[in-house]
Amino acid sequence: MAQIRIARRVLTECIAAMAFPILLLSILVAPVSAPVVAETDRSRARWCGVETMPLKPSDDSWAQWVAPRLRSRSMWRTDLPVFVTAVLLSALSLLVAFFGFIGAAALVFSPVFWLFGIAAQVGPFTPESVRETLLAMPAGIVLGAVTTTVLTGTSFLRDLLLRTFSRSRDPDLLAKLEELRTSRASLTAAFEFERQRIERDLHDGAQQELVAVVMRLGMLEATATAAAADQERIVRLARQAQAHAERALERLRDTVRNIHPRELTDLGLIAAVRELAARSPLRVELNSTGDDAQLSSPTATAVYFTVSEALTNISKHAGVGSARIDLRCTTTDVHVRVHDDGVGGARIYAGSGLAGLRERMRSVGGNLEILSPPGGGTLVVASAPSQPPW
Repeated sequence: MAQIRIARRVLTECIAAMAFPILLLSILVAPVSAPVVAETDRSRARWCGVETMPLKPSDDSWAQWVAPRLRSRSMWRTDLPVFVTAVLLSALSLLVAFFGFIGAAALVFSPVFWLFGIAAQVGPFTPESVRETLLAMPAGIVLGAVTTTVLTGTSFLRDLLLRTFSRSRDPDLLAKLEELRTSRASLTAAFEFERQRIERDLHDGAQQELVAVVMRLGMLEATATAAAADQERIVRLARQAQAHAERALERLRDTVRNIHPRELTDLGLIAAVRELAARSPLRVELNSTGDDAQLSSPTATAVYFTVSEALTNISKHAGVGSARIDLRCTTTDVHVRVHDDGVGGARIYAGSGLAGLRERMRSVGGNLEILSPPGGGTLVVASAPSQPPW
């Protein structure tokens, strides 16, 4: 393993040496190139086995990330010094790799060159006999080993300067801030999607039913006025209006429940999930342990809607009629697993309900994961601390 890391360090230094002309030209646009070079150096350090935190969110393009980065003070305090260090050390690696490896190759293959009538000169040394070319071979091996050692040391020096300019905790803090920014954007999109869903539910559900009620009541009034003796038609229209009003009321209750269920506020998470399982069209096996009294309202709400969305997805897409929920509450955290034996293949993608739920879980310090191999069912796993970290 150590040999692999050394090989990686030597390889990255050779790549840095070859990239030196590009780095030299990038000085002309240093404010823009500095974050890119610094982030690349952090990736290099991770590849060489050093724990560094990436600052660029994986969802952002380089242009999206660099633009706001230019306005942050940490770019001048961290990225620019790392950029200057990269340019200087790349120049050093270029000199060491060029003269070291070429010199080592010339010494090792000097007998071959001698056969073709070429005296391979390395610095002040020029072989004048076959014996001297043979003696040059071990010297070339030593020079190659020294060159490898110097390049490895240069790589370690890069890591040291990277940590020094990052001021130990700065990268972690900045990464968390970047993650918070991305999470905030995702939550905003999720809330907008939820508002559109509520508007759609009210328009297509309760509003349509109430329009039907108004029409039936108008017809009822006209019938009662025109033919008071037509009691049967009046009764039928009244019953139809009542049925539409009841459906409108039920849809309004469903919409309100989807915004925030009353059971969650009055009875707690376990009771609310039990009531959710009872209303589900699936056969739900619920196993709950612990006490949910310590759960904060944001945490309980995030977990509740995770379970609700998981059950909805099972009933729509899994192709099975049953599901299993394992809910565990402790004084410090809460864990929930929703499992089905359906077709699998579920995934979290931008704009989906599960993506919004994952960001909601992250907003309370938790996380949500999906394990869904094709044909192997789906497992939704969510966890969060009892109290949000904010």
